[in-house]
Amino acid sequence: MAETFRERDLRGADFESVDLTGATFYRTYLNGVTFRNVDMIGAKILNADLIDVEITAEIRNLTINGVDVTDYVEGELDRRYPGREKMRPTDPAGFREAWDLLEELWSGTVERARALEARRPGAIHESVDGEWSFVQTLRHLLFVTDSWVGRGILEVRDPWHRLGVPPTGMTRVKGLDDPDLRPSLDEVLSLRSERTATVERILTALTDEGLDEEHRAVGAGHPTAGLWPVRRCLTAVVTEEWRHRDYAERDLARL
Repeated sequence: MAETFRERDLRGADFESVDLTGATFYRTYLNGVTFRNVDMIGAKILNADLIDVEITAEIRNLTINGVDVTDYVEGELDRRYPGREKMRPTDPAGFREAWDLLEELWSGTVERARALEARRPGAIHESVDGEWSFVQTLRHLLFVTDSWVGRGILEVRDPWHRLGVPPTGMTRVKGLDDPDLRPSLDEVLSLRSERTATVERILTALTDEGLDEEHRAVGAGHPTAGLWPVRRCLTAVVTEEWRHRDYAERDLARL
């Protein structure tokens, strides 16, 4: 039976890995709350005051006061961040172009991080507003490539390196080191270089037919067991690479 919370003071409460699917909030104060890594598909916010609100999310079919603002937001982001429009490839040439651009952009970001670390030793292990540090971000991308390329395309049952960092709250992958461990930047970059080389080999040989091939993931892990199209796997990698570089640049600037 669903619980009812009425006239309760839950200020400062911490909800982690809690399922609130279908819950209703009525006359509830949410001032200053933070939603991080949440699934709000199908959420409705009615008769609310949204003032000084910041939203960082994947946006589809977002309607505000009866106006679908999705296209406006996407267009404005493409205008602000040249190259972002290339992160929606549909054919092998597009995937190769997107990957080449990502490699170029990440090269500059890594150099920026090295310069910061030279001025402020330890800065690349610092968190900004509870987000991953720069090194943790790179460790997450190790996990992403191991998952979507190693498991999703190459069909390796357990491809994960121990230094990989999964999405917050994910428990499907065992045997990973503590996310708070502080490996050196060079160690993580060396592992990352091996994985980017694998992606490049796959993209070099990629064909239109190959994009729609399906490969089977077996056993517990991420992505879940089943058939996964190469297109879906590569799209996940490109999207994660773009987003997390954007986050890294944002936090490096603040640091």
